This record gives sequence, structure tokens and C-alpha cells, in this order.
Amino acid sequence: MQRFILFLDLRDDPKLIEEYEKHHESIPSEIKESILSSGIETMNIFRFENRMCLEIVASDGFSFEIKDKMDANNPVVQVWESFMSTYQKIIPGTPEGVKWVLAKNIFSLTK
Repeated sequence: MQRFILFLDLRDDPKLIEEYEKHHESIPSEIKESILSSGIETMNIFRFENRMCLEIVASDGFSFEIKDKMDANNPVVQVWESFMSTYQKIIPGTPEGVKWVLAKNIFSLTK
């Protein structure tokens, strides 16, 4: 099992943020299927103001490279991602060609 935390900003506009959240109340079934078929088992998006945090729990066989290739070959995902980009704003320092930036785990505590 793998866990990833990623960050992305939304455009700092309350109306756009509200619209973005509404679009995620019921995502298209093709988008849900593309997520689950890549090995992602759970996905949660959290928001504070215009900053979003994405938590992914995935199988050991999951990789972002494979998911990216799957998405590139899925026209429904391409339309969805393009549409969602109208609401999103890249965090400064994010590498070129990347939207969600992967967080570095700097501390863990387990019993």
C-alpha cells in the first residue's frame, strides 16, 4: 500500500471555488473508473481557503507514470482535466508540466 499527499491551489475567487466543489460532488463515472483502474484505492481532496490537499492511497503497483499515460490516452479524462484547469492555479515552484505537486514526508509517528 502506498500513500501520497499532493497540493494544488485554486484561483482565489469564492465563486469559482464554490463551482469547483460542486463539480466534485458527482464526478463523471468515466473519471471515477479511470482513477480506480489505475490502482488508486481511495482519493480525498481537502481544502483550506484556495489551497487543496489531495490524499491518494494506492496499491503497491500504482505509479504516477502509468497513470499519466493512461490519462493521456483517455479523451474523457483530457476534457475533465482541461475543464478543471480553469479553476486551478499552479503553486509557485511546481515543476514544468506538473499540476498537483507531490509533498515530501518529513515526519511520521506510529505507535
